Amino acid sequence: MLDILKAVIFGIVEGITEWLPVSSTGHIILLDELIRLGQGEEFMEMFEVVIQLGAILAVVVLYFHRLNPFSPKKTEKQKRMTWQIWFKVFIGCLPAGIIGVLFNEWIDTHLFHWPVVAAMLIVYGVLFIIVENYQKGKEPAVTKMSQLTLPMILVIGVFQMLAMIPGTSRSGATIVGALMIGVSRSLAADYTFFLAIPVMFGASALKLIKFGFHFTALQAAVLLVGMAVSFIVSVVAIKFLLRYIQNNDFKIFGYYRIILGVIVILFFGIRSML
Repeated sequence: MLDILKAVIFGIVEGITEWLPVSSTGHIILLDELIRLGQGEEFMEMFEVVIQLGAILAVVVLYFHRLNPFSPKKTEKQKRMTWQIWFKVFIGCLPAGIIGVLFNEWIDTHLFHWPVVAAMLIVYGVLFIIVENYQKGKEPAVTKMSQLTLPMILVIGVFQMLAMIPGTSRSGATIVGALMIGVSRSLAADYTFFLAIPVMFGASALKLIKFGFHFTALQAAVLLVGMAVSFIVSVVAIKFLLRYIQNNDFKIFGYYRIILGVIVILFFGIRSML
C-alpha cells in the first residue's frame, strides 16, 4: 500500500509539472530522492514513462474534437484546417524526433545529472523573465494557428529539441521559443500541447520497448494508479494554465524555476559533501 500512496504523489507532481513550464524532470528527481518507490531503479524509469503517458492522454481528451479531422460535426473547411494543424505539428516535431532517435541513449547517459538539471532550470527561468520583459506592452504578431509559418514552426521545433536536455522543460522551451518570435501566449500554449502528443508518445514507446512489459501484480497496480492520477491532475493543470495566461505573463514561472534550480544545487551539493 505504501508504494501505491507514493504512486499517487508522483502522479500528482507529474500531472502539474508536465504542463506548467517548470520542468517535470527537476521535480521528479527531487521527489525520487525523498520518497523512493521500493521497486528498483529500472522499474522507476518505466514508471516515469507511464505517468507521462497519463499526462499526454489528458491533452488527447481535452483537444480531441479540435484535433480530430474525421469529426462528422466539422465542415470540409474545418477538416482541412485540422489536417493543416497536424501538418504543422509534424513539421514542428521533426527536430526533436530526429535527435531523439539518434542521441536518446547518449542524452540519458551523459546529461541526466543534477548539475545539468539545475543549470537548465535557472537558464530558462532567466529566459522567461527576459523574454516577457522584452515583449511587455507589445501586441503579439501571431495569434492564430493559420498564421504560423514554416520558419516559425521550425524555430519552435528547435526549442522543443533543446528540451531534451533534462531540466529544460518541454513546455517551457517551446513556449519561450514561441514568445521570442512574437506568438501570443495562448497560441504558444496550444501549440506546445499539440507538439507534446507525438513527441511524448514516441519517447514513451522507445522506453517501453527498451524495458519490456513484465510486471508483478503490485508493479502493475503502481503503474495504473500513477498514470490515472497523472491524467486527472493534468486535465486540471492544463485548464488552469489556459485560464492563467489570459491575464498573466510567464514571469512567475521564471522566478519559480530559478528558486527550484537553487534548491536542487543546495540539496545535491550539500548531500555530496556529507
